[in-house]
Amino acid sequence: MRWRGGRESDNVEDRRGFRAAPAIAGGGIGTVAIVLIAMFFGMDPTVLLESMGPSAVSVQQPAPAPAGQDEASKFVSVVLADTEDTWRGLFRQLGGTYREPKLVLFSGMVQSACGYAQAAVGPFYCPADQKVYVDLNFFEDLKTRFRAPGDFAQAYVIAHEVGHHVQNLMGISDKVESLRGRLGAAEGNALSVRVELQADCFAGVWANHAEKARQILETGDIEEALNAATAIGDDRLQKQARGYITPDSFTHGSSAQRVRWFKQGITSGDPRQCDTFNAAQL
Repeated sequence: MRWRGGRESDNVEDRRGFRAAPAIAGGGIGTVAIVLIAMFFGMDPTVLLESMGPSAVSVQQPAPAPAGQDEASKFVSVVLADTEDTWRGLFRQLGGTYREPKLVLFSGMVQSACGYAQAAVGPFYCPADQKVYVDLNFFEDLKTRFRAPGDFAQAYVIAHEVGHHVQNLMGISDKVESLRGRLGAAEGNALSVRVELQADCFAGVWANHAEKARQILETGDIEEALNAATAIGDDRLQKQARGYITPDSFTHGSSAQRVRWFKQGITSGDPRQCDTFNAAQL
């Protein structure tokens, strides 16, 4: 993928290595009481703790990024910027305005408006704060554990999560959540599959327009994305994890479905061709 030299997004929030928490020195009921009083009055308890001296509070500075991740974070920033350029233009064509999401880089665990999440869940989008969350270690897992190497495989993952942001801006996410509450487990899972496949299609739409506008694709890039879509299909993951498949529990779609809808997006370049909710066949 031709990404070096591309515009970097201003919407990347780097939280890697942050470990900040008040350390109550020497125990002490008095210190605990100060914290509770500050919280009751809506104050920052660290302000009062710091007034007690440096031993009362300890706030660690962010740790240096692991070796090799600075390059990866730059890559993420360029891909995010490219999705911004693509969807800004597409929303303008459709008579709307694109609001850019933030992308949060984290390590290990992160707090979002959707709650705490561990890196094990993989990259995710939180509609409550309109942010995409990525632990860069996932890309190593994508290469080694899922056997889906390549920078365009990584770009596909980012574009998929941005696809969820597009769904949120279009009002699709709210409609889905409203409907999900009235469905049983199997029906809810089936609805989730349609949500995820549409995000795959939107990722393909981005790739189509990015290639036309900026010629980002190199030989083998599309195969990298299709390989990644195949590797993280529900059927493939379930077969690897437990040796059998239960389609009713799918939440993201089979490998074939994920490949099909990414192809739909990259071939058409039209978000209107990504209507998985009314598709007779996924």
